[in-house]
Amino acid sequence: MVVRAVRNAARGTARTPARAAAGAAVAGLVALAVTGCGLLTTDSGSPDAPAAASSPASSSAVGDVPVKADPAVLAALPARLESDGTTITVGDPAAPRTVHIYEDPRCPICKAFEASAGPQLAALAKTGEVRLQYTLASFLDENLKGSGSKKAAGALRASVEAGTGAFATYHELLYANQPQEQVDGFTDAYLLELAGKVKGLRGAAFDSAVREQSHADFVTASEDAFVKSGATGTPYVKIDGKAVSQADLQKLFDPVSFAALLRQSGIGG
Repeated sequence: MVVRAVRNAARGTARTPARAAAGAAVAGLVALAVTGCGLLTTDSGSPDAPAAASSPASSSAVGDVPVKADPAVLAALPARLESDGTTITVGDPAAPRTVHIYEDPRCPICKAFEASAGPQLAALAKTGEVRLQYTLASFLDENLKGSGSKKAAGALRASVEAGTGAFATYHELLYANQPQEQVDGFTDAYLLELAGKVKGLRGAAFDSAVREQSHADFVTASEDAFVKSGATGTPYVKIDGKAVSQADLQKLFDPVSFAALLRQSGIGG
């Protein structure tokens, strides 16, 4: 988990770097840069340079742990917006177990998490053992300037309406083809280009929703839900309502370790 900059500076609250706490929380996280997704700004407004780090996760796996999401699995996963207006559920909404993921589309550490854990979560959702829930944050647009997080979150919301498999497939594509964090590359054109790779997603309704940002209210409400969740950074993961502990954060970024973490919670046998 990466500590995010405090969002309410406009209310007169001082920004607190909390860098020492973040470093302790992610110690051993395969040299994760503490500034990653929660890139802080200096008093001059310039982004702090990320600490040097190796890749936060290896996509290699051992044994039967998948390393790439099966397109057929993703295509079979339904998605719906819950009654709270912000939570997107993927898989059987009646599944007995829940994994809730809080992400910002521009966050490169979220990309690392999806590369590592996404395939096995999709497979578990396909079997009906778990339902996946997503809350989409967009704080990086404020931290780094731009609108890519908001636009991507709105496009993901629009994909929910496109039928079974559209959200899950598009979600995987956005992270697999994520622009560099500071580039703000999730433009309308790029989001539509990627959507063209998802069967049945492009169309008048979806294209209009992306270009006109029709789901702006959802994006705002979703960011507010993220703030109220208690998350201090992204990715933030809850298993059956319980947040993954700081001691287990590194396990989010290794497929074998993540599978073991799920088994400790009784998921995946």
